[in-house]
Amino acid sequence: MGPLQEHLATAAEAEPRAIDFFEIAPENWIGVGGKLGRSLRELTERHAFVCHGLSLSLGGPEPLDETLLARIRRLLDAHGIGVYSEHLSYCSDDGHLYDLMPIPFTDEAVHHVAARIRQTQDVLGQRIAVENVSYYAAPSQAMTEIDFVNAVLREADCDLLLDVNNIHVNSVNHGYDAGAFLDALPGERVAYIHVAGHYVEAPDLLVDTHGAAIIDPVWQLLARAYRNFGVRPTLVERDFNFPPLAELIGEVHTIRTIQADHGSASRDARSA
Repeated sequence: MGPLQEHLATAAEAEPRAIDFFEIAPENWIGVGGKLGRSLRELTERHAFVCHGLSLSLGGPEPLDETLLARIRRLLDAHGIGVYSEHLSYCSDDGHLYDLMPIPFTDEAVHHVAARIRQTQDVLGQRIAVENVSYYAAPSQAMTEIDFVNAVLREADCDLLLDVNNIHVNSVNHGYDAGAFLDALPGERVAYIHVAGHYVEAPDLLVDTHGAAIIDPVWQLLARAYRNFGVRPTLVERDFNFPPLAELIGEVHTIRTIQADHGSASRDARSA
């Protein structure tokens, strides 16, 4: 059984109310038919879904792939998925790099990325959310990371996919205050939230892997996000090293507990 089949089987095992919504990468599902396509259709008819892109390369130098965007729009429409997000990074230049590369923190880059986000929104016919990403080297820092992120959000007039684990990882790797960074984000733009685990390479080097359990400082940042911005739909990200389903459901229950402490929990991402 391949990875897609395994993930579908795991999702189908969950109790109907155990998981409020799922996230898929559209690139993994465009053009998928047959049994897999039918299985996805069965799930999208029963549960709320969001799409999180992997390869649009919003910060890249090459023209946007409008063919890919058109195919993403057809997928969103076919499954009634109302939320699409991408990374505030780039991953291609005359070919895919298969990694998320950091965009320079400059005014020129703000204008470049914001224009591409607006173009994406025009093609898709809807607002998108961009994710604050983890990074390990900054090619240029004419402004701070928080100023760059906020400038892009304002100029593009788009939403934010808030990844609290990425804030924690970057705060350790680049020596800034995670809480202050979170406090400076525009809460009204937060569409939904990612929470995940990471790998500790060294005390001052964390690697954003999505392959481990979520740790207390990240849970604390999530609670702070709810205090600041209100409860938002929140996704547990796990890309590999999957534990038993019960452990993942346990992390979902932790989210619900934190949400209950900060107001009414959103059941899914349809209103994001």
